[in-house]
Amino acid sequence: MLENYVKPAVEMDGGAIQFKSYEDGVVNLAMQGSCSGCPSSMITLKAGIEGMMKRMIPEVREVMAVAE
Repeated sequence: MLENYVKPAVEMDGGAIQFKSYEDGVVNLAMQGSCSGCPSSMITLKAGIEGMMKRMIPEVREVMAVAE
């Protein structure tokens, strides 16, 4: 899902997202490129990516940004 839906959209804005880990329903992603310092990245992460992942993968409870 990240490869097909999320990464292409984020890359169009000069950013990048890298999968880091999944544990107990929590997906950890690293925000890179223009996403790493963008104030809107948390909105994108929570409202966009987390919402999509919860709908498509019922086991996902939360998506978090982690530092590299």
